[in-house]
Amino acid sequence: MARGGERRRTQAYDAELGAAVERAQQGDEDGFAAAYRLVHPGLLGYVRGLVGEDAEDVTSEAWLEIARDLGRFRGDGAGFRGWTATIARHRALDHLRKQKRRPRTALIEQDVLDLPGRQDTADDALEALSTEQALEMIAALPREQAEAVLLRVVVGLDGPAAARVLGKRSGSVRTSAYRGLKRLAEQLAGGGRVDAVTSPAPRTLKDET
Repeated sequence: MARGGERRRTQAYDAELGAAVERAQQGDEDGFAAAYRLVHPGLLGYVRGLVGEDAEDVTSEAWLEIARDLGRFRGDGAGFRGWTATIARHRALDHLRKQKRRPRTALIEQDVLDLPGRQDTADDALEALSTEQALEMIAALPREQAEAVLLRVVVGLDGPAAARVLGKRSGSVRTSAYRGLKRLAEQLAGGGRVDAVTSPAPRTLKDET
């Protein structure tokens, strides 16, 4: 029942977002503002996990590109979330390249695992943490797991949409998300291990070279 309610909320959210995007494409400034309000928090959280303290600037650059190319977008609310995440990721990687700090090449994942359902232990515990603390914990994961969790939990993309953003197979992304959420659940259950990943200088994607 809980999952059915969550699915309905997501559908209502995406329907509202899709309508706002359609209005924005017709030149309605209020429509664009509504789409921005719905998407920006998750997008900023995703970018913060990639570039850390430079997230505000990088996300602003992404929104400039989103606004510029909005007329070329074709899709619904869920598609818009994936499209904006792809743009934000490109801007984040460009930012890292300018700093001459390239991320490591991701390890090849076994395309054998699937998410068995909602990861209640990790998701519920993360919801109880502050946003900053949750992002620090996610950023401490291996890079491929952190990106998968950010896209699935923070941006709210499903497996295929997250895979398109990352340019990977859907099964590979599901595997990374599963492993990342499992590791978070273990850290949260361990109590003392949480402190180690919430230090004043949390690791981000740009720290992995």
